[in-house]
Amino acid sequence: MPSADHDAPLDLVIAGGRVIDGSGGPSRVEDVGLVEGRIVALGDLARRPARARLDASDLAVAPGFIDGHTHDDRAVFATPDMTAKISQGVTSVVAGNCGVSLAPLDPDRDPPPPMNLIGGKADYRFPRLEDYRAALEAEPPALNLALLVGHSTLRLGAMDDLGRAASAREIGAMGERLEAALEAGALGLSSGLAYPTAAAAPTAEVTALAERLAPYGAIHATHMRDEGDHLIEAVAETIEIGRAAGVASLVSHHKATGRPNWGKTERTLAMIDEARAGQAIDFDVYPYVASSTVLLPDFVVDCDKVLIAWSKAEPDAAGRSLDALAEDWGCSEAEAIARLQPAGAIYFQMDEAELRRVLAHPRALIGSDGLPHDVRPHPRLWGTFPRVLGHYARDLGLFSLEEAVHKMTGRPAEVFGLKGRGVIAEGNVADLVLFDPETVIDRADYDDPMQPAAGIKQVMVAGRTVWDGEAWTGNRAGRFLEREA
Repeated sequence: MPSADHDAPLDLVIAGGRVIDGSGGPSRVEDVGLVEGRIVALGDLARRPARARLDASDLAVAPGFIDGHTHDDRAVFATPDMTAKISQGVTSVVAGNCGVSLAPLDPDRDPPPPMNLIGGKADYRFPRLEDYRAALEAEPPALNLALLVGHSTLRLGAMDDLGRAASAREIGAMGERLEAALEAGALGLSSGLAYPTAAAAPTAEVTALAERLAPYGAIHATHMRDEGDHLIEAVAETIEIGRAAGVASLVSHHKATGRPNWGKTERTLAMIDEARAGQAIDFDVYPYVASSTVLLPDFVVDCDKVLIAWSKAEPDAAGRSLDALAEDWGCSEAEAIARLQPAGAIYFQMDEAELRRVLAHPRALIGSDGLPHDVRPHPRLWGTFPRVLGHYARDLGLFSLEEAVHKMTGRPAEVFGLKGRGVIAEGNVADLVLFDPETVIDRADYDDPMQPAAGIKQVMVAGRTVWDGEAWTGNRAGRFLEREA
């Protein structure tokens, strides 16, 4: 811990900013003093000696945003600048979501969908989480990364057929690999029960693995079995897994898909509130009414529109709608889906009023769920955090700016156990973002999805500037984050 000696010079004073500290409490104008990458002083620091001063007048100073739901496992190696994230103020990402993590796995074949969203056989080269962590620490990215262990990843490493339930022996093998990863610093387990790689897994299989989390205080994050017709049953299953295993649960990208199911989150949010009387359960959400993942026939049902994000068979299809492609090719949508494979898509299937209900809930935390390897990605990859700040908080007044920052800093730090981050407080790591509350906004959209946000002036990871308002600075200040709380 750096010295708090009041006579010792500070490395940097961020002066006169509106400090939104991440706790959800009122903002305040004060100075922030840094030494050796940590916050060591708050208040009026005009008389404190400092090696450098940064004028933050008219800017908000907040903890670096924590993207609580990402698929950045490979992106931190492929694009260590992580511009899509740092340009919107993100300083830490939680990867390995939806049952898919790059480690621990060293397969003998290309992984099936949705695991191919983050890479092929050559990318799944980490048989232990320690191997992944060592590679990250040898070549650090611009931001921090914490990792969940994917249920589908464990299944592929232990089973010869993912279309069935795992045997007791296979569950034991998966459990041992999961525990080894937890010992090496994994945050917990993620599952993706809506996908072919895990759909055959019964509740008991997931519960047996979740029970391994309890001694570590680790979390189970889940892309639930259904987000449409059987949404309520899926939430009930998630609650039961957490209760039976005695672990905290996190519902991934909570929503209701398909017009016939709009309105169901009123019930599911009540279920989550009721469950919290006896167990820990939270959820993440992204601020858009379209989802994105691999292109699957079952996922196209009840969509108002489907855009192709990428296709190995038909690369020129990226950015085009499925119905227009089917018309051009003179075939059915089902035939077009088959022709495009393997592919990814953006699905317009949610209701704006319902999205606002979920975003505004006090237990919501923000996660982009962006897919960094898509040719034409969903704009959430580049726009999630400034969209919450600018559109939903400032322009619509859905919640205060302080509450918006809390949902992307203090809340995820608490849920994931990222000690020393998420709140501006003395002793905490100086992961910080300076932004203009009047101009911050997302610029990425479905037509031009890879655009940096407006209003993000400076981003620091452990006190080192990684984004200067225009570009990555070249600093690779990130590290692997363990669960510590």
